[in-house]
Formats: sequence, structure tokens, C-alpha cells
Amino acid sequence: MPSPNDLVVVHAGDAIETGFVKSLLEEYGIAAFLRDEMMGAIAPWYIAPGGVGAVKVIIARRDYERARAIIDEFHDVE
Repeated sequence: MPSPNDLVVVHAGDAIETGFVKSLLEEYGIAAFLRDEMMGAIAPWYIAPGGVGAVKVIIARRDYERARAIIDEFHDVE
């Protein structure tokens, strides 16, 4: 696993959306995990997509550009 200095936030949003983004990235072979995912259960009103309380998708810095392209392509299709 990469060191904490090599990890970046690639996406932030509500728990459902970030769970989907995490699964999407993992389908493409990009290891991802969620940070702050329990905030949605503890204080759902505090979660604002991209905001301070948002759930974050964390990946290795080396995968950032590829992950952004995958996420952007998904959002273009929606």
C-alpha cells in the first residue's frame, strides 16, 4: 500500500455516490478506499457533496489521472 503522502482524494460526495465511484475505479483495477464514510450515518445533514463533511474516495497519487478520466467519462454518460 502507498504511504499516506502518496494518497490523494479523487472524488468527494455523498455515501451512495462515492461508493459507486469506488466500485467503478476498482473495476478498472485502481485500488480505492473511502474516508469519512460513517459521517453519513452519524450526521446525514452534515454531508454536502464535495463539502467539509463529504465522503471521500482515496487512491494512490500515481493513479490520479487515469481515475479522473474514468470518473469524468462516467459523469459525461449520465
